[in-house]
Amino acid sequence: MKRVPAINATSLLKRDFSNHLSSSSSSLQLIPRCDDPPKPIILNPLYNLLPNTQNPNRIVDVICSSLNQQRDFLPSNLHNSVKSLIPHLGHREISRVLLRFQSDATRALSFFNWVKSDSGLTPNVGNYCLLLHVLAWSKKFPLAMQFLCELIELVANKEEEEEEDVFSVLVSATDECNWDPVVFDMLVKAYLKLGLVEEGYSVFRKVVAFGFRVSVVTCNHLLNGLLKLDLTDDCWRVYRVMRRVGILPNAHTINVLTNVFCNGSSFNQVNEFLEKMEEEEGFEPDLVTYNTLVSSYCRRGRLKEAFYLYKIMYRRRVVPDLVTYTCLIKGLCKEGRVREAHQTFHRMVDRGIKPDCVSYNTLIYAYCKEGVMEQAKRLLHEMLGSSVVPDRFTCKIIVEGFVRGGRLLAAVNFVVELTRLRVRVPFEVCSFLMESLCREGKPFAAKHLLERITEEEGREVKLETYNSLIESFSRCDAIDEALLLKGELTSQNQVLGVESYRALIGCLCRIGRYREAESLMVEMIDSEVKPDSCICGALVNGYCKVLDFAKAESLLSFFAVEFRIFDIESYNLLVKAICETGSGYEKVLELQERMQRVGFVPNTLSCKYMIQGLSQRDGLM
Repeated sequence: MKRVPAINATSLLKRDFSNHLSSSSSSLQLIPRCDDPPKPIILNPLYNLLPNTQNPNRIVDVICSSLNQQRDFLPSNLHNSVKSLIPHLGHREISRVLLRFQSDATRALSFFNWVKSDSGLTPNVGNYCLLLHVLAWSKKFPLAMQFLCELIELVANKEEEEEEDVFSVLVSATDECNWDPVVFDMLVKAYLKLGLVEEGYSVFRKVVAFGFRVSVVTCNHLLNGLLKLDLTDDCWRVYRVMRRVGILPNAHTINVLTNVFCNGSSFNQVNEFLEKMEEEEGFEPDLVTYNTLVSSYCRRGRLKEAFYLYKIMYRRRVVPDLVTYTCLIKGLCKEGRVREAHQTFHRMVDRGIKPDCVSYNTLIYAYCKEGVMEQAKRLLHEMLGSSVVPDRFTCKIIVEGFVRGGRLLAAVNFVVELTRLRVRVPFEVCSFLMESLCREGKPFAAKHLLERITEEEGREVKLETYNSLIESFSRCDAIDEALLLKGELTSQNQVLGVESYRALIGCLCRIGRYREAESLMVEMIDSEVKPDSCICGALVNGYCKVLDFAKAESLLSFFAVEFRIFDIESYNLLVKAICETGSGYEKVLELQERMQRVGFVPNTLSCKYMIQGLSQRDGLM
């Protein structure tokens, strides 16, 4: 790119763009480069009697002299030279030093880095912009991009009221130094590199409004960014600006715009657009163009058009690749045409294209969805034989396919087989399988799987998995296994959840080990896990079965007073048990009175049990 002398560039900016700026919505005024107030001029003539290294009037000369004398720049040497003058170093002095070294980017950069790291002063936006012009003028574009990104992040982290417009300061800095217009193209690219797409679009509009040239590569990056944010209208605005200012689109530009059509509501106009590009720009659709169209047709279920394009590709000597075939396979699978998808897969392999994990997963998922698990497994073995490593999704869909078909043990064998083949099965897949086994009342199989994966792969097991196993063992009345797992958790200083305690206490009560259940409840409370009405009901029911009414009553009172749990069902159970034993109507009335003191209110069922008990006593029933 041709260099423009500073004086000519400044007059050009002021003359050629003044009319445009006055009418443009994105117009900018040239602003002063330095944002700090000027320091008072030191007029004391006695300062001139001091050595240069102590004279504040000579700080710029001293710094420049020190930089010129050093062949290999050492920050410590510069620091020692101007140590006494550092308090007088400000943003204006930094700018003056940078201007003196416009033709020596290495020394300018060394000085700037010293300011950042050792002077205790943070360069302002004006200082950064001068350095950027120096680097761009010297064709040190990677360094210029690095400092552009640094400056943008620095400005973005400022308070909103202090935030400055990097573009306007960069423009005003052209009054004072040599500059290369490419720096404005780089500014747009820097915003995009940092993921600030909308800000990059705003800067793009300002750059174009000022008459600076933006490269087609930068425009393509901007179009890609806007497309990812689904800002399709802005994509077309960028394209219209490109045509207006004479930025010729290339194949990448047209492919991005094809993508815009395919992702928008105007998909049916894409063919017309491409025909126009062929006529006006001489554009010939390439592999990317065809893949974009094939993918879009397949997503919309228009497989006839997709396969028509697939045939056209060969006629135009554009050879379909893995992406093309994967799109077609996915489209067929989506329509439930799995056999045709598999045939297309074989056709791809026969033509020398090696399938990847995505293409295998597409077919495997379709077979799993139809419940054809043996075919899915065969494809996985084929993957391994082709040195294609199954990923998380591969394992997940096959395991879920077995579980969905109720073949849990087959799923366990599949996971064990994968571990034997040194395929790493994601732990979330194993957890899903173990939880499925627990729900189906197969905790022993789940524990066997857990032991295998922890021994062979040394993975840490989540608390949720232990809780699921404990609950499942408890539901199966395998209390010893459940308590063993609880002991492992306790030794690891893990606290069980209320669901696990509920399952353990319920199981102990069912099998008649009431004292152990009560001890577990005490342990639970000591661990600051609050019990619930289910735990209360299990204990009261257990003690009622062994006719220990006093213990049942004390538990009811304890739960009511300590935790405000008024389990009326457990209360009715106790009333019914007392009545059925014929212990006397008076005992029931005394119980009711005591329970009312702690907050229990009898309901209709309580009264029914009491009436039944009274009738039995009087021989009426």
